[in-house]
Amino acid sequence: MPAQALYLKWRPRTFEDVIGQQHITRTLRNALRQERIRHAYLFSGPRGTGKTSTARLLAKAVNCADPDPDRRPCNVCHFCQAVNEGRLMDLIEIDAASHTGVDDVRDLRDKIGFAPSEGRYKVYIIDEVHRFSGAAFDALLKTLEEPPPHAIFVLATTEIAKVPATIKSRCQQFEFRRVSLGEVADLLQAICAEEGVSIDRAALELIAREGTGSVRDSISLLDQLLADPDAHISLEEAEAILGTASGHNVVELADALIANDAAHGLDLINAAVDGGTDPRQLGRQMVEHLRQMMLAKMGGSDLIDVSAERREIVGQQAEIIGRKALLNALRAFNSAIQEWQGGWQPQLPLELAFLESIRPVAEDDPPPTPPPPYVRTQDDLPRPIEPAPPAPAPPPIASDVSSARLADVKAEWAKIQKIARRHHPSLPALLEHASPRDIKAGRLVLGVQAGVFKQKLEADDKRAALEHALAEALGAELKVSIVVIGPTGEHDEVRDDLLAQDDVLAFGVNELGGEISPLDE
Repeated sequence: MPAQALYLKWRPRTFEDVIGQQHITRTLRNALRQERIRHAYLFSGPRGTGKTSTARLLAKAVNCADPDPDRRPCNVCHFCQAVNEGRLMDLIEIDAASHTGVDDVRDLRDKIGFAPSEGRYKVYIIDEVHRFSGAAFDALLKTLEEPPPHAIFVLATTEIAKVPATIKSRCQQFEFRRVSLGEVADLLQAICAEEGVSIDRAALELIAREGTGSVRDSISLLDQLLADPDAHISLEEAEAILGTASGHNVVELADALIANDAAHGLDLINAAVDGGTDPRQLGRQMVEHLRQMMLAKMGGSDLIDVSAERREIVGQQAEIIGRKALLNALRAFNSAIQEWQGGWQPQLPLELAFLESIRPVAEDDPPPTPPPPYVRTQDDLPRPIEPAPPAPAPPPIASDVSSARLADVKAEWAKIQKIARRHHPSLPALLEHASPRDIKAGRLVLGVQAGVFKQKLEADDKRAALEHALAEALGAELKVSIVVIGPTGEHDEVRDDLLAQDDVLAFGVNELGGEISPLDE
């Protein structure tokens, strides 16, 4: 006999077992306590949030033989055990997806008049009720409006908008919500403890995140990981089995997007796919990460349902990226997932979405159009072709470092970025986040608002390329120093002057976190 699935084994048996829906279970418990049971209920909400399970709990509670309403359902009496074992004749479950016609509803209406065979109420649970046809809803309407006193209807749907208003008005409506990540992870941890499974908390949070608020889906994913109950399940193993990219890869891909680093971003995508990550799953993770950045930027990091460490990372990235760039990236990746059709290059939609998200670098000026070819005619004699004038020699690089002024650098900044592209392809995108601040002793001070840009611009290849571009554009040799400025753009000029003149002091302050203080005489 095959083993029972975990989501069936751990289906709620009492109202206290239903997680994340306290606003509904509290109301139903009060109704049972006051004996104010309605004849029709409408449960709506995402899949896997407890609609059908709560309907079965209600069927047990209204027929439970325990004299204390607070202990119903007791799971001890004959009626509760019959519901748990699926043999109570007074509980009728109908799948509206396979019983959509008006004849099915008429058959139900003809049988509803018979009294219950065992309990006090006959409970009809109609799942996915939005799949009924218009005629079937019309046939159900009269029964819902004037049902017999021994009948209770519970309608469940994932698409409340497709249920007619006439049906809604005759039911007491309850909206089930997606369950938070923490509550799902706590439930999964309790299940693992009972099943004797050793698993990392980070792996449980990954499962809960992939379940997207659905308890049933999350438990099914956990069941997928329990191939060997005696083996410990780490986060890396869970990522490999579920085909998800590591959280570090998603964060690093977002960093590449912020820095407009096309090469690094494409390398990350292809490395993740080559490592066994499902491209579509990677796209979903990227959409979720960008959405968290949007929530943190627009409404605050408290809106994000993630761990404290991840919340801090998302908040830092949200502060750096611009709002327009963030929205463009979110739309690009979301469209790539919605229009996914597979193909022989499954990572191509992600690559295109990433390239559409980064800021395009200005193209080089188009080459001059060549003159039309000379056509010789009978009336004309060929004219001698004059040699082209020699190209002007590039201006010599001045050895006087004082000839360069800050105003010259700012005036030629666009030209410097254009020239820098010839020396390093990704340098112009980084320079978009830098601004000239000062020139002291032959050293240009550039200000950036985040340490990630400072780190990238201080790389040896990018620093050398920028200094060559400055020499070519200005005709003066300048060294480059990078400083991090505040959000308002303010900085300490004396401090910058000292850092610009002493590389050792700059390393101690910028890299080691030191501070400059006056020397007491």
